[in-house]
Amino acid sequence: MALLIHHPVSPLARKIRIMMSEKKMLFILKEEEPWRLSDDVYKLNPAGELPIFINDGTTISGNYAISEYLEEVNQEPPLIFGDALAKAEIRRLADWFDNKFYKDVFRNIAYEKVFKRFAFGSAPDSKILKAGLNNLNFHLEYMDWLLEKRKYLACDEFSMADVSAVAQLSVIDYLGDVPWEYARNVKLWYSKVKSRPSFKDILKDNIKGILPSRHYTNLDF
Repeated sequence: MALLIHHPVSPLARKIRIMMSEKKMLFILKEEEPWRLSDDVYKLNPAGELPIFINDGTTISGNYAISEYLEEVNQEPPLIFGDALAKAEIRRLADWFDNKFYKDVFRNIAYEKVFKRFAFGSAPDSKILKAGLNNLNFHLEYMDWLLEKRKYLACDEFSMADVSAVAQLSVIDYLGDVPWEYARNVKLWYSKVKSRPSFKDILKDNIKGILPSRHYTNLDF
């Protein structure tokens, strides 16, 4: 059975958890606080980042390394599929959320509201929060535009792009900062994705000291 070292507030760890659940893998979780990592984490991953995947004596760290590994060794159901162009679009959007959304939105909202609170005991910077919320509106508009033409973000089937997106967006939703009333297509997509069995345990996540938004566990809002 695999072990994933994670934290509920880590979107990249959520991504791997959803992937493993989609592929019906058996795994257990070990929680580490990203702002106070143990020496054991640095021994496993000198970069000091989550998630870390361990199975049968093999340790893999890094979002891309783990996700590509899982896609290769557990091919059903595939999350990167189609011809070369279709796979490129899935990877493009997965990278968009893993990196651009993370930098534009997650880092400006979740870091301010969660990381600073527990790491330094300080309040969020309102200017940085505002920038994150403004950036979120841009990302929601882009997602809404994509979903006008597709059932899911990259194509008409659930893919790695959706996994990466929902892993990021769900943390922001937990914190209650997604203006769902302005993103109709994204709201329908999110409701559909969080109704998947692979998302069930994500909805049970709890960030110590911070209650989720009232609708967080409501599959139909």
